[in-house]
Amino acid sequence: MSKTRILIADDHDVVRSGLRVLLRTSPDFSIVGEASDGEEAVRLTEKSTPDVVIMDISMPTLDGIAATKIIKERFPLVKVIILTVHEDEEYAFQVLRAGASGYVLKNAGKKDIFKAIESAMSGERFFSPGISKIIVESFIKRAEEQPVAKIAPKTSPDRQLTNRETEVLKYIALGYTNRQIADTLFLSFRTVNTHRANIMQKLGIHETAGLVRHAISLGLVNPGNG
Repeated sequence: MSKTRILIADDHDVVRSGLRVLLRTSPDFSIVGEASDGEEAVRLTEKSTPDVVIMDISMPTLDGIAATKIIKERFPLVKVIILTVHEDEEYAFQVLRAGASGYVLKNAGKKDIFKAIESAMSGERFFSPGISKIIVESFIKRAEEQPVAKIAPKTSPDRQLTNRETEVLKYIALGYTNRQIADTLFLSFRTVNTHRANIMQKLGIHETAGLVRHAISLGLVNPGNG
């Protein structure tokens, strides 16, 4: 199996050095470059063709969110994981809009960083637990401020979710990746992928934000969850 090619982008030498040491503990990763600002990250992405860019937000010349947007527009197959100190809702939504595959806090452990890379390569998004909680609570707050009828997707009686699909929907709304849902419910990764696809088809919802809103409208998620 080929190694995952990783580009590190951070304006602090110490952070880049720490990530370099951490990533080299895995035989599955290969570091193909390091950038100290957003513009350099874009240039090196074109030059070194990484699979994943691990990107800081606060960088000179071009910030990480702007650099992420450019990279995703020019190189849509490249995955971007934001690694930052900012535990902030607005940053999280900006990152999502820019097309990033993950939002990981710099105080995260090795397990979370490696899981973020694995999730990105599997086509999933990964958020540090604190960020997942912030995002879910934000959706809950917005849902409480709007009539449920305005946000609840239309479903026909014969297209209701099964009990297992409802369980999977709940964990999606809590910010779990498909791999984490599989581990929690003792299912295979493939089975969870199938459930997720069936849920989207039945509800006519094809993005995670919509699934979260629907879970809230069903009462599957509340401010005490997570």
